[in-house]
Amino acid sequence: MLCGWFKFVLMRIFLYIIIAVFISATAKAQFNLGIATGNWSGMNSLYLNPADIADSRAKFVIDILSVNAGVENSLGTINSRNGLIGAALHGDSTNHLFNYSNSNKFSLLAPYAQIRLPGIMVSINHKHSFALTTGIRGMNQFNNFDQSLYKTIADPTYVPNGNVDLTSNKFNYTAQLWSEVGLTYAGVVLDKEEHEIKVGATLRYLGGIGYLSLKGNNLNAHYKSGVDSLYVTNTDLEFASNIVSTRNAVFNGFSNGNFLNEFFGAKGGVGVGGDIGVVYDYMPDYERDKCEGENKSVRTDHSKNRYKLRISASVMDIGAITYKSQYNSNAEVTGNGNISGSDFSNNVHNYNDFRAYSVSHGFTADTSHQNTKVYMPTTLRLFADYNILGRFYVNAGYIGNLANRQNFGNSYYSQITVTPRYDCRKLSLALPITYSMLDKSMKMGFGIRYSGFYIGSDDMIGLVASNQSGVNIYGGGFIEINKRKPKGTVLPKEDVVPEPDMEHGGSPDTTVNSPDGSASMFNNRVNSKYAIGQQKTVPANSESIAGPEKQYAIKKQE
Repeated sequence: MLCGWFKFVLMRIFLYIIIAVFISATAKAQFNLGIATGNWSGMNSLYLNPADIADSRAKFVIDILSVNAGVENSLGTINSRNGLIGAALHGDSTNHLFNYSNSNKFSLLAPYAQIRLPGIMVSINHKHSFALTTGIRGMNQFNNFDQSLYKTIADPTYVPNGNVDLTSNKFNYTAQLWSEVGLTYAGVVLDKEEHEIKVGATLRYLGGIGYLSLKGNNLNAHYKSGVDSLYVTNTDLEFASNIVSTRNAVFNGFSNGNFLNEFFGAKGGVGVGGDIGVVYDYMPDYERDKCEGENKSVRTDHSKNRYKLRISASVMDIGAITYKSQYNSNAEVTGNGNISGSDFSNNVHNYNDFRAYSVSHGFTADTSHQNTKVYMPTTLRLFADYNILGRFYVNAGYIGNLANRQNFGNSYYSQITVTPRYDCRKLSLALPITYSMLDKSMKMGFGIRYSGFYIGSDDMIGLVASNQSGVNIYGGGFIEINKRKPKGTVLPKEDVVPEPDMEHGGSPDTTVNSPDGSASMFNNRVNSKYAIGQQKTVPANSESIAGPEKQYAIKKQE
């Protein structure tokens, strides 16, 4: 009973999020940069680089739940004086959400939503760590679209003034919803004095829930004002979906509500994906973190941050989901022709009529059922993290697209981010500042973590201000058991005694006889109450030391 209720609540939460972002177009692909770059961020850093969990500050982590959503586009700015929150409160629809820019071509990632479901990470020791992650992701993306074509499709109230040319090439529209289960391993391959290198990889099972995709090599459509006709040239379009058949796509279309119902009722696909990464840590003060454990052997304290500079590189979201032919519909339309609105309505009454009409007017409309791959949004991620002083850090990162946007699938847009932060076990405060290469603008966010709970945004200004092209918000929680400092005595740098001076009579076998008859090795650690010095005359209150060439004494200091 409880399990069923929990699943119901999760599904309702996800539906509310997806409905909100699909209807109001309010989601952007973001990466929790204000939190994920920290050293006590739970499993957040794993989504930037799987190698990060090796030599983690945490011994054990349980991810509870997190949500990430936002907006990114080059279509226009948010059409509200009070930002996205004001637009939502006033019920603005997708059709009126943006002040359209003057650019004819645009890309829009709206929505993107990610829910990270329960997961677990275990650090076996400082060298080996494992993690199990689960989640659901959804992306709705127009890439390199013609603005007039988008208005014609997205806004039923849009009426063109005068003649309109709809020209678009190398464009892609893909909406997809999928689940993920990932297994991550990360390990230390080099740990030598001030240098440490870690590698990691994630293998992910991808479960396709549903998708809809339209891509085109070229589309030239010309609408003449006052004439009931549309002339189309150089058409080369491909359509594929497992939620909408080619018949329904032509004749019925779908509303926002039906669209979601079709997604969750679709026959899904399966696929394999993954991530790979490497991390290099430079630790010039590695001796500072040494301590003498219970067995008197020197051990490293892995409970605290040890690096001065960290450099990481990863390739994330490799892979694709394959949707099987029996549940999949495909269509390809090519050719040139002239379409009259009245002629189309009078002669096309079923799907066979549509095909016959297309052929007679210069088009080919080939339909089929075939296996279709929908690709993941593959990215390259490069980061450098510098410990300025104590608990203050600055992180610089580049996220670049590696996906082929002419495939069925989704992609991210490149960005450069600088994140100054305050970071310790209990608290993290960060201020990510991003330059987006999509809309050529600067964005600012904020992230705060207290213990295992966090909330933030990688792009927060659009929530409350006008003239912003994007917005993002995230939040979540985890339970973390951190590593502890080894029990024993800390060895400060000044207590480390250099090797004996062999030129002046010191040797590993030289001994000092104390007044009570006990002996100690000259090359052992010297008690701070004694001083070593060379002298010509041995004082009365000193004990003589025999050496090969000279006489030394340790003078007891009161």
